[in-house]
Amino acid sequence: MEKSKRRLQLAFSLLFGLWLPCCLTQTTPSNSATTTATPSTSPQAQTERLKVRLAGYPRKHNEGRVELFYKGEWGTICDDDFSLSNANVLCRQLGFVSATGWTHSAKYGKGQGKIWLDNVLCNGGEKSIELCKSRGWGNSDCTHDEDAGVVCKDERIPGFVDSNVIDATVDENRVEEVRLRPIVAMAKKRLPVTEGVVEVKHKDGWAQICDVGWTIKNTRVVCGMLGFPHERKVNKNFYKLSLERQKNHFHIHSVACTGTEVHLAACPMEFSKPNATSSCEGGMAAVVSCMPGPLFMQNSGLKKKLKTSSNVRLKGGARLGEGRVEVLKDSEWGTVCDDRWNLQSASVVCRELGFGSAKEALTGGRMGQGMGPIYMNEVKCVGLEKSIWNCPFKNTTSEDCQHMEDAAVRCNIPYMGLENTIRLTGGRTRYEGRVELLSSDSNGTQSWGLICGESWSTPEAMVACRQLGLGYANQGLQETWYWDSSNVTEMVMSGVKCTGNEMSLSQCQHHKTVNCQKAAAKFSAGVICSETASDLVLNASLVQETVYIEDRPLHMLYCAAEEDCLSKSAAKANWPYGHRRLLRFSSQIHNIGRADFKPKAGRHSWVWHACHGHYHSMNIFTHYDLLNANGTKVAEGHKASFCLEDTDCQESVSKRYECANFGDQGITVGCWDLYRHDIDCQWIDITDVKPGNYIMQVVINPNFEVAESDFTNNAMKCNCKYDGHRIWLHNCHVGDALSEEAEKRFEKYPGQLNNQIS
Repeated sequence: MEKSKRRLQLAFSLLFGLWLPCCLTQTTPSNSATTTATPSTSPQAQTERLKVRLAGYPRKHNEGRVELFYKGEWGTICDDDFSLSNANVLCRQLGFVSATGWTHSAKYGKGQGKIWLDNVLCNGGEKSIELCKSRGWGNSDCTHDEDAGVVCKDERIPGFVDSNVIDATVDENRVEEVRLRPIVAMAKKRLPVTEGVVEVKHKDGWAQICDVGWTIKNTRVVCGMLGFPHERKVNKNFYKLSLERQKNHFHIHSVACTGTEVHLAACPMEFSKPNATSSCEGGMAAVVSCMPGPLFMQNSGLKKKLKTSSNVRLKGGARLGEGRVEVLKDSEWGTVCDDRWNLQSASVVCRELGFGSAKEALTGGRMGQGMGPIYMNEVKCVGLEKSIWNCPFKNTTSEDCQHMEDAAVRCNIPYMGLENTIRLTGGRTRYEGRVELLSSDSNGTQSWGLICGESWSTPEAMVACRQLGLGYANQGLQETWYWDSSNVTEMVMSGVKCTGNEMSLSQCQHHKTVNCQKAAAKFSAGVICSETASDLVLNASLVQETVYIEDRPLHMLYCAAEEDCLSKSAAKANWPYGHRRLLRFSSQIHNIGRADFKPKAGRHSWVWHACHGHYHSMNIFTHYDLLNANGTKVAEGHKASFCLEDTDCQESVSKRYECANFGDQGITVGCWDLYRHDIDCQWIDITDVKPGNYIMQVVINPNFEVAESDFTNNAMKCNCKYDGHRIWLHNCHVGDALSEEAEKRFEKYPGQLNNQIS
């Protein structure tokens, strides 16, 4: 019955289209990701290129309604018989490694125009959707209410040279995987491999490139895609003899890169014909030598000489070599707007920071949103510049760009093999489990071992997840008895202390010899990793704008005293007579990350405080301190998270968390929680503080209780002048907002001579 109704609707639409054809023509949304593929089904199809794109709303860049461009018109695919195999074919055609799901019933909105395919049946291995079985082009009994969509894994296929518009030619000669094969015995044992024969994956093996006409520009491109910022000249004569003894298969000739390409596949080149003898007359296999960035250098002497840029950085990335692009201007860090942001500009940033060329140029604040100024817009690098500051760009205004347009990058980094020395066992998914390390004994015998859970916390878990290539740490666990599925029982590492920025656990501080009080396997360290994480930042300017002093009577502070919000001397006061002097201010805490900030403890374990009449979801959510010039605390306060909720959100973001009626607590991405200056405990008790110059400091999530993508921006500092009656705050800034030099000047600040703030 439903199908017959749809046929009537379709018939009516066709009749209606006789007198109003413009209504049925396709539209091209500006927010679509498009790719093309060469059909191989008929002579006519060979001259016409099939295009595939993701469209619709709301969606992310890697999901959407599937649309096909065929015979000059965009159309959709019906969801009848649709499957994950179909989605896999389409996602690969779009340049993603695979599909994670598919959608039906026009989840991303109804398309327009033709429904090109129906009852599509792929086995999953086809190179194009047109090679799958179906009812044929344009033969469908569906309406646009049944438009199919796909959700692709957010990881690009190597060789797709543009992250937005990809020329995905179905071609046996596609260059996807490239490697350096070391020849020298010593080089074979060391990672990363920086010098060797360039080889490309061909069929089931590896083939070489003939070096006739090979230039340093080609070397630059190869080095960049393998994670190296610089290329070096190579001594060909050193390799010639050994390469002549080897059997080579030359698959590629006459490579002619300009040096700005991010992948060898983007360079003009010639491929050996199938039946031709694969020789390289007058040449040999191409050999290149690359210079790694300081992070990946073995020679510590060279490390000191090669410094990376001090006025560009990446923030908010889960893995090494990725993040939101931030640039330094006038001693303050700011972001880059994504208008015209492309792989060439992204590659300049990557190489400037000691990585290779860019794997992806990301737009739309996909590595979280910044909080400071936006300095650049419409950056137009050629790709050969030494710094992004050498590229043409426009200065921005608040009308031009917002932080939801912050540009980001994923850079190519050298293969270090770090993930081969660590694994997780016992977890329900590959993202969780007990941490086991590969270790070697005095005889060189390798075996797996455990990490002592004592002192194991979020920073250590962050490094473990990064080493595993699994993103951020959601939790660091000191007991793993519930993941006891391995026969590994020996502790091989203890006393691990990481800053959180290391590439591997071996780079963290740890005991020389294992010293673990609880040596049983159930007390070994574990992690739960996540692809996304929250990131809390305090609005520094609001603190500066709202600060004032209040002398509050003791009889109004009983609840605050019960929650330990007053200084110790308050216990000796003559209650209820007298007062306490309070430094009051408002705190507006933004979540600029990529996941909601939620309390670690579930609501079943929240603590009820009868005096204030609310639950505490986190015992300590913020620390408030007043420090003297030596960094010693002269007054302190803290704030329990009695109510983590979305006070307000940026445009297009909906509130999710509300404390009323024992509701869920948290802060949604793109929202903020406001602790007003007039609520209890939103202060520092300065009753005992003498007049002088101080530093006021606020630290969010001080015990790393909840995982975040970036802990360096959790602290906020202000210069503070107190004359015994009034107080002034100035230079308020988030911990990572200023340059190192500006931060040093802030710490050495001698104090104001008057209350005029310039």
